[in-house]
Amino acid sequence: MPVIMGTAGHIDHGKTSLIKALTGINCDRLAEEQKRGITIELGFAYLDLTPEVRLGIIDVPGHERFVKNMVSGAAGIDFVLLVIAADEGIMPQTREHLEICSLLGIRAGLVALTKTDMVEEDWLELVHEEVQTYLAGSFLEGAPIVPVSAHTGAGLDELRGHIAELSSTFAPDRRSDLFRLPVDRVFTMKGHGTVVTGTSISGALRLGEEIEIVPSGHRSKVRGLQVHGTAAEVARAGERTAVNLYGLEVAELERGEVLAHPQTLFPSPVWDVEMTCLSSSPNPLKHRTEVHFHHGSREILAKLFFLDRDKLEPGETAVCQVRFPRPLPGVYGDRCIVRSFSPLQTVAGGRIINPLGRKVRRHSKDMETLSTLGAATGEELLLAQLRLAGRGGLTVAELRIMTDMESKLLDKTLQILGGKQLAFQFDRDDKRFVGADVLDGLAGACLEYLGEYHRREPMRQGLSRAELISGFGRGMHPKLVHFLVERLVKSGQVLLEADILRLPGHVVSLASDQSGLRTLMETTYVQAGLMPPTTKAFLEENGLTAKDVAQMYRLLMEEGVLIKVSEEFYYAKTAMDDLIGRVREFFASNQEMGPQDFRDITALTRKFAIPVLEYLDKEKITMRIGDKRQIRKR
Repeated sequence: MPVIMGTAGHIDHGKTSLIKALTGINCDRLAEEQKRGITIELGFAYLDLTPEVRLGIIDVPGHERFVKNMVSGAAGIDFVLLVIAADEGIMPQTREHLEICSLLGIRAGLVALTKTDMVEEDWLELVHEEVQTYLAGSFLEGAPIVPVSAHTGAGLDELRGHIAELSSTFAPDRRSDLFRLPVDRVFTMKGHGTVVTGTSISGALRLGEEIEIVPSGHRSKVRGLQVHGTAAEVARAGERTAVNLYGLEVAELERGEVLAHPQTLFPSPVWDVEMTCLSSSPNPLKHRTEVHFHHGSREILAKLFFLDRDKLEPGETAVCQVRFPRPLPGVYGDRCIVRSFSPLQTVAGGRIINPLGRKVRRHSKDMETLSTLGAATGEELLLAQLRLAGRGGLTVAELRIMTDMESKLLDKTLQILGGKQLAFQFDRDDKRFVGADVLDGLAGACLEYLGEYHRREPMRQGLSRAELISGFGRGMHPKLVHFLVERLVKSGQVLLEADILRLPGHVVSLASDQSGLRTLMETTYVQAGLMPPTTKAFLEENGLTAKDVAQMYRLLMEEGVLIKVSEEFYYAKTAMDDLIGRVREFFASNQEMGPQDFRDITALTRKFAIPVLEYLDKEKITMRIGDKRQIRKR
């Protein structure tokens, strides 16, 4: 797997000169850099360790004013070459760069003591001891410390040997197949158009593939690819990559954006981060403080919100919500750097534990779940993220960035959780999942809602799915409500009869006056047959109001006693079934039915015939063609 080495160290300690001596490549490409003799932007080189193995090298600026550029480069490296000048020893940016590398999760490297031709042997020994002492307790404790001179060439072969040995044994952890390339340069190449460069941190990109620039949302296609300066068909994780894009202008892109396959990254204005305040920080990090936040190749102002404390003391670690002025894309496990607003210095670093965070209240019950995310893996991590997502659930694509799991492993883990009844796919089109604990909570709430509905509407048998979605399910994914209902019906906790949902113990309870009204209405309409009274006539004849009978009409329809034909007419279901039977019998030997035919078989006058015929059309029993009707095939 490709490996990237990055430099680190104080300004003017010879990082760029050393890389040129090792590779023959001058990483200071800008005229201003060459004029001033300092590195401002990131520089790139490569070292052929064997005919088959090419090591990528990122040369970072050492000046304190360009630390943001240093962070941009360091975010993509696998191991570090810490450069310390023998004539000066450890300096402020030596310390800050080492802290940044540690916060970014870099765990391997070596040290080059440069400018050895400018010091005496005994001085060199003192500096060597100073560096050894300083590195004790850091990730570079025990790492090779190689004295070199870019001017005379002394020690370069030994340094190359150590670099080659470290590269051969180093195994970067890039499990995810989610392609991401944080952009650190955007420029135009004559005859080619817009080119972006960066270090591919996961996945792979192929020539001709469609690409999305996140978070701007611009789409393009890969016109050309270069890996370590050589044309390629595919760029893989760990490789310095240049991408030539179709149809985009330089002005439409900027450093800090991320190249990805379409609809694989999901920008969010809130991240949950496991934050560590450096022991060397002069002050604690306070709740709601504004900071310079570094992630990938982007620097942005952000605010820190601590959910369980007012401040994070030096050396402490806690869950922190980072809120941005605009949505940004992140992935679980990504490292980030925090620099204080003023004075500008590195004070903390963190690891994303939830890149799709949502604003939560301090001391929220979600804190218990959030506090477990940093150490969670596999099934445990998936379930925790589903728990945090709540009733909205998460798609497979969202779970990829929430876990940084390789896609095949993610699918397999979801299948295992499904088999254990711990996670459920409620939307197959979207591949959206919900956790069992969330679903159980919704089931309890749904049963409580139905119970309250029965107490409020004792004359109704229950409510329809549509009523449940618009009431209990307001704001929920409709497919989740349907999935929930199916589970409750299957388990017998809810009964479904003619699309009406009710609890098993519920029966319609009528007061004595309501019982009498029911008998009156049922008797009236059954005896009236195909010529029932109009609603208005029924009310006037019995001294009732529309409000008096509204619930009873609804109950009798739910029970299948009455059918509403129009606003004016209700029919007994037995009478309507008889009429429909006569119509079907007529069509058994006739192709068409005219108005007179209908009157002949039903003996209905125009007053009743028109609404009944319109009802038959609406129910798709018949269809009107001109002034005649035909039977609809079942």
